[in-house]
Amino acid sequence: MKVVLDPAAHEELREVVLFYEDCREGLGQELLASVEAAFGAIARHPNLWRQLSGRFRRYLVHRFPFGIIYALENGTIYVAAVMHLKRKPGYWKSRKS
Repeated sequence: MKVVLDPAAHEELREVVLFYEDCREGLGQELLASVEAAFGAIARHPNLWRQLSGRFRRYLVHRFPFGIIYALENGTIYVAAVMHLKRKPGYWKSRKS
């Protein structure tokens, strides 16, 4: 399945990778590798993770305090947010594909 990120989710991911890279060299790349592995797992088993409101589901990223909020749309995985788990919940709900 193809994974498509909302522009805001893409920007969130870019910013958090840069933040973690500033914290420790290589850490941002480790986060990115974990998120990419998550995208692969979601593509293989899109209905496996917890359903949130409406059509959205959440995958918890290994080793990092992030969740990937996604929905299935016509054979595509739409990623609405790469969300820090301590951030205000539901901020992403206005995002549509």
